[in-house]
Amino acid sequence: MAVLVQKYGGTSVEGSERIRAVARRVAAARAAGNDVLVVVSAMGRTTDELLRLAREVSPDPSRRELDMLLTAGERISMALLAMALGDLGVPAISFTGSQSGILTDAGHGAARIVAVRPERLRRELERGRVVIVAGFQGVNPETKEITTLGRGGSDTTGVALAAALRADECQIYTDVDGVYTTDPRVVPEARKLDFISNDEMLELTASGAKVMMLRSIEVARRYDVPLWVRSSFTDAPGTLIGQEEKGMEQAIISGVTYALDDAKVTIHDLPDRIGEAARVFTALAKANINVDVIIQNVSAQGKADISFTAPEGDLPKITAVLTGLKDELQFASFDVDKDVAKVTLVGAGMKTYPGIAAKMFETLAANNINLEMISTSSIKISCVIRQEHAEKAV
Repeated sequence: MAVLVQKYGGTSVEGSERIRAVARRVAAARAAGNDVLVVVSAMGRTTDELLRLAREVSPDPSRRELDMLLTAGERISMALLAMALGDLGVPAISFTGSQSGILTDAGHGAARIVAVRPERLRRELERGRVVIVAGFQGVNPETKEITTLGRGGSDTTGVALAAALRADECQIYTDVDGVYTTDPRVVPEARKLDFISNDEMLELTASGAKVMMLRSIEVARRYDVPLWVRSSFTDAPGTLIGQEEKGMEQAIISGVTYALDDAKVTIHDLPDRIGEAARVFTALAKANINVDVIIQNVSAQGKADISFTAPEGDLPKITAVLTGLKDELQFASFDVDKDVAKVTLVGAGMKTYPGIAAKMFETLAANNINLEMISTSSIKISCVIRQEHAEKAV
């Protein structure tokens, strides 16, 4: 029998009727001759509500206790779905992340999966049961503490279990019917893609697309897991995320994304000496700050300015790091600009098609949108612009 992993997001299990609808879909997949493992998120906005309660009780809650609290949402979903399947005459059993053999590092709130031991899950599948796993969570094997994988972590749970079980495919069910060329709420003419490569999906996700968690795409690429994004409300086929294009020719551009949650930081008059930039970005990396676009201007009088983008939420840490480096590196000052956006073109086809960057820059210029920073790779071009122009640029 084929092994099928299905992951259902929060909107798919938001209430009792939707949970029953998910149960019917799972039962149909099993009736079609598949062994089915299901990963569920918390119902609706349960995680946000739990976070709100935690902040009301404590302005700075313990990360360990926060993980204990937040994992309750997925446990509720898994048990309710098992009950709904039981009413349909489908044998089902639910497991927490730790019971499922999902082993993580000790990083509360953003733990990374280090191994999956799916023997218990495999035994239950062999007994003919649907196995339901609480997403977003695992256990550290050394401390025995419960951990969470970060927001969107149920995607990573699903893909990791699919890889460990060598599943035939992993289906991510959400409230959209696939991956679009851009956000259809911004551009109504956006088209749904039938296929997109892992590399392109990684770039789209890293550049602002919210369809899936970045780490789940990395795991799918590493273990060659066929990955579908589908709607839990329709029977549309969705989008296949895979290793290679299935058609004769690949689209030049697969998508356009934008991100509003980055800030631009500029260091002024950094001495233009070998290794100075390395010292800046090593210090930022040690503070676990993910830097994206970097640009350095031409040196003048032995000084240079360096600008980079980073998540706006990391600005307190960035400020602390750069303040500590100022006297040591002898730069004049640094400033922060939150009013920026990043617009990105993504497409593996652009590797062999010249003129894409020129067309992008011409289009933005024709619409009076100024480019402040530019970053390129073989399959993407990113431009940092004023935030007010983001939707127009897309």
